[in-house]
Parts: sequence; structure tokens; C-alpha cells
Amino acid sequence: MTMHTRPPALIPEHSNFMSSKVLWVKHWNDHLFSFAIERPASFRFRSGEFVMIGLPGDNDKPLMRAYSIASPAWAEEIEFLSIKVPDGPLTSKLQQIRADDQVYLARKPTGTLVADALLPGKRLFLLSTGTGLAPFLSLIRDPDIYEAFNQVVLVHCVRRVSDLAYHDELTAQLAGDPLVQDQALLQFHYIPTVTREPFRTTGRIGQLVENGWLFRAPVAGHPELNPETDRVMLCGSTAMIKDFGEMLEGKGFEEGSNAKPGHFVIERAFVG
Repeated sequence: MTMHTRPPALIPEHSNFMSSKVLWVKHWNDHLFSFAIERPASFRFRSGEFVMIGLPGDNDKPLMRAYSIASPAWAEEIEFLSIKVPDGPLTSKLQQIRADDQVYLARKPTGTLVADALLPGKRLFLLSTGTGLAPFLSLIRDPDIYEAFNQVVLVHCVRRVSDLAYHDELTAQLAGDPLVQDQALLQFHYIPTVTREPFRTTGRIGQLVENGWLFRAPVAGHPELNPETDRVMLCGSTAMIKDFGEMLEGKGFEEGSNAKPGHFVIERAFVG
């Protein structure tokens, strides 16, 4: 087999952004990929936050987009999960990156999908569609989240089985993760669901709440969402966030923020 190689893609220096080297790229299928970049020594973030990353656009002007960080705050690399949009201004280029290429990285991350934006509780539900999984990959690999909640329930809804990125690692309850594997074995629950192909769990997240599937064993406690004990984070499609936000508010949940913690939080900057 002939190997085609090219020199690493370098990018012009820019005063507003750092440049960072790509460490690895993994393509899950024809429309989904993950990659990691070097973490600059000065870069600090809280698990669950997002940051602007990008590549040179026209006239070398940086073309930037908000991406949730999929690695936990303690990690030595910064990991991302991205869709592939054939004609997308950024993703059409970003999906072609390889190890040793460079990307732009904003200096300051931000976001509301952080533990600080939630009131204390017992069960934490992380509800995601598509690449909205990314910030929750960060949170579930952070030991602090298991100190704050008795149970951490991650629900990932996708159209196709092949879209279930990180499925094997999550099904194994993060076995092999040096910092959280013992806590995750007891406290972490992963519920993948597929809407357009046969799978062991099918249906949208709202359906799993309505029919009670979300609260079946091993998820213990009240058989519905309860603002007294439950906290919820939402990340994914605009429709899912809108519908769930309205449903939660109807149950007495109040939206939280970095300035005022609440019962649930959403990531308004997420695009995916």
C-alpha cells in the first residue's frame, strides 16, 4: 500500500489566538471525528467549558468556532468531538487535519455546563444529542463530579448506531481511567439511545423520560425528575434544549448560571 505523506500544516501567528499542535485524530464514521491538541502551559479551564478553535480562512484571517472541550480539567491534552460538514466553512477544513498540524486556540474558555452553575443535589442527569456529548465526556472523567453527586447519568441520543462515539469506553463505565474508575463503577450510568436504526434502546430522550425508561435500574431514586434531588445539564440540538428546558421549568426547575446556580443548565453557545 502506498503511503501519501505531506508536511505538517502550519498556521500564521495571530495576536488574539494561540497556535497548538494536533496530537491525534480519530474518525468514528463519515460524519464524526475526534481530535486532540497540545495543551499550552497557560491554558486553564473547568470541566464542561468550551473554547473557540479554528484555522486560517480567507486572507489568513482566523475562522473560529466554539467547541466544547471533551477532556477533563486535569488532562495534559485538549480533546474535541466534531461533526463533518462537507460545505461547512470550518469543518470542511478541520476534518482534514492530521497529527502535527496546527490549529488556532482562543486563550480563554467559558461556558455554563460546569458544576459551579448547579445547586447541590443527589442525581446529575447529563442529556445530550450528537456532538453535545463532548462537554459531558469532560465532566464524567473529573473526580470532583463524583464528590458532588451520588449518581451521574449520561444519556446520549443519536440517529445511527455508528454515531455513538466513545460507546465502548462509556459502556465499560470508564474502566481503566486512573482517576475515576472506582467511583464511576458505582456511580456512573450510561444510557445510549438511537432514533433511526435498531438498537437495544430506541427513541428520543423525552420519550425515555415519559415512559420511565430513564429511571429503571440501575438508576436509583425517584421515578421522575425532581427539583429537590435532581440536577440536569443539556447539550445538543436546539429543539431538544428548548423542549427540555420548558419541561423542566414546568416541573419547578430553575435554570442556573455561573452567577446564580440553579437546578439545570444549558449551553447556549453550542453548535452541532
